[in-house]
Amino acid sequence: MKVKIKRFDSSLPIPAYQTNGAAGFDCYARETIVIPTHTIAYIPLNIGLEIPEDCWVLVAARGSTHKMGIMPINGIGVGDWDFCGDNDEYKFAVYNFTDNEVTIEKGTRVAQMIIMKYEQVELTEVDHFEHKDRGAFGSTGKK
Repeated sequence: MKVKIKRFDSSLPIPAYQTNGAAGFDCYARETIVIPTHTIAYIPLNIGLEIPEDCWVLVAARGSTHKMGIMPINGIGVGDWDFCGDNDEYKFAVYNFTDNEVTIEKGTRVAQMIIMKYEQVELTEVDHFEHKDRGAFGSTGKK
């Protein structure tokens, strides 16, 4: 799949897969940002993307992002295919969960992106399903 990418600051590297087996490519903080304790911040990721119409972008924390004292505020971010204007820069919405301010330096790899294909579904409302109830969380047991 070919994807067009635009960097807002060309002094930072283009995002890259860090290993041959990596599912996501790492994204860099475009600027140094100080996040006060227990607050939300938006870290600019220095890129815009032009992806195919049948795709979407999943923005997620890297495995080590929590070690910085931040976590994604909404679990994951979703970038729609039509978020592709000349000034549509991806940002990473994070929460500082520590009791200290957190500084993210420019050039820090803070997030990763995975571009995935999708198919929109047609929802059909029904009153009942054909299958019996399976239960709630943990309904299949522990072992």
